Amino acid sequence: MTNETLVSGLSMAPPDVVGSDRVFKKIAWRLLPLLVLCYFAAFLDRVNVGFAALTMRDDIGLSATAYGLGSGIFFLSYFIFEVPSNLMLARYGARRWIARIMITWAIISACTAFVQGSTSFLILRFLLGAAEAGFYPGILYYLSNWFPNRKRAQIISLLLLSNPFATIIGAPLSGIILSAGPHSGLQEWQWLFLLESIPSLVLGLLVIFLLPDKVEDVKWLSVKEKAIARAELDADTASRKSKANVALSHIFHHPWILGLALVFLGIAMTNSTINFWLPQIIKSSGFSIMATGFISMIPYIAAVIALLWWGKRSDRKNERFFHMMAPLVVAIIGISITALSSVQILQITGLTLASAGLFAVLPVFWSLPPKFMVGAAAAGGIAVINSIGNLGGFFGPTAMGYIKDMTGSFSLGLLVNIAMLIVSLVTLIIFATRTTLGKKEES
Repeated sequence: MTNETLVSGLSMAPPDVVGSDRVFKKIAWRLLPLLVLCYFAAFLDRVNVGFAALTMRDDIGLSATAYGLGSGIFFLSYFIFEVPSNLMLARYGARRWIARIMITWAIISACTAFVQGSTSFLILRFLLGAAEAGFYPGILYYLSNWFPNRKRAQIISLLLLSNPFATIIGAPLSGIILSAGPHSGLQEWQWLFLLESIPSLVLGLLVIFLLPDKVEDVKWLSVKEKAIARAELDADTASRKSKANVALSHIFHHPWILGLALVFLGIAMTNSTINFWLPQIIKSSGFSIMATGFISMIPYIAAVIALLWWGKRSDRKNERFFHMMAPLVVAIIGISITALSSVQILQITGLTLASAGLFAVLPVFWSLPPKFMVGAAAAGGIAVINSIGNLGGFFGPTAMGYIKDMTGSFSLGLLVNIAMLIVSLVTLIIFATRTTLGKKEES
């Protein structure tokens, strides 16, 4: 009997095969370190322009308006190209397409070191968004093909650790590069783009050789382990197909997709606002620059803890909607405390609660779409949700800056984000009352 025959036969076994937890833990240890590093590099290349701008703007004569437009145009091109990119990933395989994404954005990010003015800056930022489009939803789609629903929130929470860690580690790293000054005819901001593009390029090349497309491709699982994994994955896929409500042709107008996109819009908008404005909000409370740097780490440390704990709890309880609603309420309370208080400790406490809530909701949220979409529809639908939601990454920080200039305070800008989070919460409640997706399921 060949290995393929044995795998095929055993894949018909029940999905509760003894040892499946051990097998999926082994898969996680093999896949997640590389994916976490890739997502870390993506986030670093996306936001390092904020640090580079400290000296780049004067060197190339970049106005604040042009810089703001360049920061936002990334999300617009990301929005335009995300769905096509994710459909290409589903067609050509994760290994080749994720490698293409990473190598392309590494090259474009490095080229940003040689911009000469606003025109070239805007073009490269637009191209960077187009290059990176599809990366995050592509990884989510990829993970849905490797882990059953009962494991998915915990796995996504481990992936999302890259986001807060990119801020915790990337901020001082960028500061060190910028403080080194000009060298070999290049300014410090040019070195920042060049050096921080190297990890993405190296990891993109490693993906080609190290990231498998499916369980049957790997050599680090035994035939029996492959069969155990395939049995549960096939059962999970069959269950999802029986409940699939969305065809590929409906991904742009299906109410479930648009509802989740609206929920994510508020989350992404507020998360981006905090990411870009957190240091300035803290500094406005009277802290020094050095103290601001260390205090800014506190909300992200809380985010790491929340990610690890809440996603695992959601999987253990086999429940989704409460595990999304509760952190949204915590985030609303946290931002309200920051917006309405002038006491330093209360503002920091509020920001910490908000960051913990916003990050805790993400792995649970992203475990929902694969429950009612499969195949190409899942790839496209996840991309639609993410691309619409990520428009909040443009509107949130931009609105905060405009309101800050108009009022001289961060409070009203934070209240706008609270209003959007309330819209997300109400939408989620309506979604919960009209579907069974987030309710407990039979194990």
